[in-house]
Amino acid sequence: MPFLSDSSKPSPIRLPVPPVSLRERLIALAALAMASLAAILWSARHQAWLYYGDAEAHLHIARRLFDSHRPGLGQFGSVWLPLPHLVLAPFVAIDPWWRSGFAAVIPSALCYLAAALGLYLLARIWLAPLPSAFALAFFALNPNLLYLQTTAMSEPLFLAVLVWSVLLLVRWRAALDARPDGSRHLWPLMLVLFAAAWTRYDGWILGFGIWFWMALALQRRRALFQLRFVLASFALLAAPVLWMLYNAIYFGDWLDFLRGPYSAAAIEARTSGGAIPPHPGWHNPWVSGIFFWHCSTGDAFARGFLGAFLLLLALFGLALLLRLGWMNQTRPGTHADDTTPHRAALVGTLLLWFPLPFYAYSVAWGSVPIFLPDWWPHSWYNTRYGMELLPAFAFTLGFALDWILRQPALRQPAPRQPDPDSPRVDRRAARRTTGAETAAHTQPALVGALACFVLANVGQMIAQRPLVYVEATRNFAARGTYTQTLATALARLHTLDPAALVLVDTSDFPTIIPRAGLTYRQTLNESDKQYFCAALAAPAASVGIVLAFDQDEVARAVRAHPENLRLVARFGAPGQPASALYVSMLSPLAHAVLSPASR
Repeated sequence: MPFLSDSSKPSPIRLPVPPVSLRERLIALAALAMASLAAILWSARHQAWLYYGDAEAHLHIARRLFDSHRPGLGQFGSVWLPLPHLVLAPFVAIDPWWRSGFAAVIPSALCYLAAALGLYLLARIWLAPLPSAFALAFFALNPNLLYLQTTAMSEPLFLAVLVWSVLLLVRWRAALDARPDGSRHLWPLMLVLFAAAWTRYDGWILGFGIWFWMALALQRRRALFQLRFVLASFALLAAPVLWMLYNAIYFGDWLDFLRGPYSAAAIEARTSGGAIPPHPGWHNPWVSGIFFWHCSTGDAFARGFLGAFLLLLALFGLALLLRLGWMNQTRPGTHADDTTPHRAALVGTLLLWFPLPFYAYSVAWGSVPIFLPDWWPHSWYNTRYGMELLPAFAFTLGFALDWILRQPALRQPAPRQPDPDSPRVDRRAARRTTGAETAAHTQPALVGALACFVLANVGQMIAQRPLVYVEATRNFAARGTYTQTLATALARLHTLDPAALVLVDTSDFPTIIPRAGLTYRQTLNESDKQYFCAALAAPAASVGIVLAFDQDEVARAVRAHPENLRLVARFGAPGQPASALYVSMLSPLAHAVLSPASR
């Protein structure tokens, strides 16, 4: 069969690494595009693009980069890193796409295609096309990932930079012996790592881990201080440094993202209600690691026997990867150095597993809890974090399936011609021929069975309802109707005076404004701090409409300065802060509201 090599052992990498053919890439991309399009159509039918509150917030930040009273870099905010919003910005500029949430679909789908193709190319360095295709199918058909690639969530983008950073690292390491002065993969790798560091804070740890591994490899060759690598190191260091400088310039604290009012620590302090511990795993990395592992396996595998079987296969593939990476693979008649690039580059792929220790630490001490429905407190929160181990599971699953397909019982030896002068040899030849025929029937059956396992895992996950998607639906159920109710009331009031400004804090319910048919420039909100603070000091004199939520800054300003404000309506919903609409009696809107025709 074409996917089997001449030896049961993987051959060492020769330099340069042979590329995958253009035809093979196009076939993979075509299959991925069909899967992506199917998910997009499904998400459009169910109007699921904005189920996540964070998806709404990402679109909000990207839009206010230019749709605000003070457009510019300060609109990024201090906590979420800027690259996801820069990627979204050209698409949210198209008004209907921004209002519907479709603006996120194209960039997220492209990131999905990049991540899946990168994983396939990474697997193809060591694996034949068929086991690589199994790894690709397991990754690309994951229902959680297919849903996320239709939203504004940052996971598809981070998965893309994670996979490509490891792929480029492997190529850099495989080419290092041929070009010790520096590889052509160095600067593309640094660019991808810079993107990772500007996508999620996980990328800071990933970038350091890869840089350290590269530094060790260069130090062994006494080439650590070559000019190219030194410059690349400073370029990579610039990513976190620039973000800290940005926080210092715009928010007065270079660690505002870590300890400011919108940081994860501040949110945890507000939402925990002083409970100690506020969540499972708090200050306990062992419990945190278990929660993240359970979340990751729940995101990647179906519950039950089939999912457990595939998980065991993936772990077996990890054991094979470790064996191939660290044990001597030198063959008779070859020099030990021939296998060095193979072992060293293969060990680099273990960086795909870095989310496990990272989240064990982050959940324990980084104020990013994970809640799972089958463990206390029996809820859904941050289940999407487990998606970061999906490439690692898929990659090692490919190694396990490759090992299965390489077993001698499944090989197809070429039958030898029997010797007419030796009846005994004739019988042996007949047995060899029969064995070859049996293998010819067994191997396609096994391939079909493995394909059924992978597809059945997808089907079972859909039937059991994907963990990440369920969290999104519950998120939307808690806030979606309430958001639409407020947007409808605001739109009705604003039509009475289209020139009226709206004073509102958009941080919790950012889609009220687009759903009401307004733009952010028609509001005074927290993103335009100077104008917002001035309006809080005199609401009735500054705007025509005030939308206040209980305990937010606008509600406190209304209580402090209630003069010339008239209550129009109050709203409430279970689990959501009560809200109220006011009009300024100093604005032209007051006459329209008080006229009999408007009642």
